[in-house]
Amino acid sequence: MAASCRALCNVRSYFNPLGLVRSQYGALGPIGVRLLDSETHRPGRGVPPGKTSSQGGYRRSYGTGSGGSGSSGPGVFGRGAGVRVSVRVMGCAVLLGAGLGTYQTVKNSVQTHLAAEDTKGLKLTLYQYKTCPFCSKVRAFLDFQGLPYEVVEVNPVMRKEIKWSTYRKVPILMVDGDVQLNDSSVIISSLKTYSVTKKKSLAEVLGYYPEMRSKNDSGKEVTEYSNKYWLMLSQEETQDLYPQKEAQKEEMKWRQWADDWLVHLISPNVYRTPSEALASFDYIVREGKFGSFEGFFAKYVGATAMFLIAKRLKNKYHLQDDVRQDLYTAVNDWVAAIGKKKNFMGGEQPNLADLAVFGILRVMEGLQAFEDMMENTKVKRWYQRMETARLNPQDLQL
Repeated sequence: MAASCRALCNVRSYFNPLGLVRSQYGALGPIGVRLLDSETHRPGRGVPPGKTSSQGGYRRSYGTGSGGSGSSGPGVFGRGAGVRVSVRVMGCAVLLGAGLGTYQTVKNSVQTHLAAEDTKGLKLTLYQYKTCPFCSKVRAFLDFQGLPYEVVEVNPVMRKEIKWSTYRKVPILMVDGDVQLNDSSVIISSLKTYSVTKKKSLAEVLGYYPEMRSKNDSGKEVTEYSNKYWLMLSQEETQDLYPQKEAQKEEMKWRQWADDWLVHLISPNVYRTPSEALASFDYIVREGKFGSFEGFFAKYVGATAMFLIAKRLKNKYHLQDDVRQDLYTAVNDWVAAIGKKKNFMGGEQPNLADLAVFGILRVMEGLQAFEDMMENTKVKRWYQRMETARLNPQDLQL
């Protein structure tokens, strides 16, 4: 799904006429080519409009929420029946590409997640696409940290939920209604730094992750962030958080690996074959409560589009003919790096690398690629430990 998110980002180039939202990883790269690719720190970009909160949790990582969400119904885009069908179909394809998922067809789906730990008084609002791997990373971090936050589901086609922002990707995290954080890794690093340090304000912490713009080999402007895998702590704070030598460097290394490689394996695996692409869209259509004709059109056209895009991603990232083998190798490399003497990369408790990998992999839950991965690799026990920890975040002190 991580790859889907990046792929979704790239999906933007295929469905540009729709003005799709970009995910943290653009270019349909890993899975959505960054349709929902959002990772840019820009404080004070605007204040989001009022929201209506509803309680409830997610039933699964890429399905609809159990509470506070529902079908927007026909005419949600207000452009006539013909346009509505094509927009939702394209949106569906994009969603799948980017987050492997399913936009829940809601105008504003807001869910509040509460935990027991002190949050230093911060009010957090996460604008996301649920099936985006990068958004999933941020949710995993916030949940494990015990930070209360609201979720606003963004329509990847219309983007009405973030029309107040000049930054058009997700995830976007609003802090206290006026400080905007973009880019999943910057969000995680800055909030983690802020939660640990006793000497810096959030504004000071954000200054350590400056935005840099440049042009890639294709001449396209890209945005990156300095130090985004670093926690900006004093020597004493660093030693307290990372008592083991090289622990911080290992964490940074695997966080970057998750963003630069693992995420790119999601879309090619989720849409590996016509039948898998169809199964993925079948789930999306059922969960999205499409009408009979609209659902039929979205399912078959969307599945076909994403199957073809997945093939392009396979070539772009030089994957094997059987892309499952790349996925298997990647997760086995991850498990081998953890070793047999530790439950997590972080030791007895998950660290930021654990949360990043977990957040990316869980967007595949319920799909054949996920089942195959669990059956044919050594990742299952680690993943189950992460699930157990997720259900009991109050027991973790990250």
